[in-house]
Amino acid sequence: MNLLFYYFNKSKMIEIYTDGACSGNPGPGGWGVYIIDGKIEIELGGSSKGITTNNKMELTAAIKALEYFETKKNIKLHTDSTYVLKGITEWIYGWKTKDWKKVKNVELWKKLDKLNFFHNVDWNYVPAHVGVFGNEKADSIAVSYIQK
Repeated sequence: MNLLFYYFNKSKMIEIYTDGACSGNPGPGGWGVYIIDGKIEIELGGSSKGITTNNKMELTAAIKALEYFETKKNIKLHTDSTYVLKGITEWIYGWKTKDWKKVKNVELWKKLDKLNFFHNVDWNYVPAHVGVFGNEKADSIAVSYIQK
């Protein structure tokens, strides 16, 4: 944990779990978000219009989670997507220096980048389907929206 994040972490921390799902890849997709804000639990979810990819749904879940809060928050975000985690914490710096050339899902990445700098986000990897309650909940929400 870096010192800047530690400083912001002194105030209330919101825990978020995100997940995306597809039936086939590409195929119909859904996204799910499970938020723990103190004693309040919030579930968000949605689906794609038409055919999408799992990566797009993973990105959409993270975006929707961060968009939910209109004011700056301290957030610990958990994702089971190495694509999202490495993209926002490592690869994005190179993409920006190369003016986003040849980046798949560029509009989603730009949105996520903006939200990442608006909030104080601590990005964390959580393994999928190993019984972590928040991750299982986000997955369940995402999968439920594939059928809708």
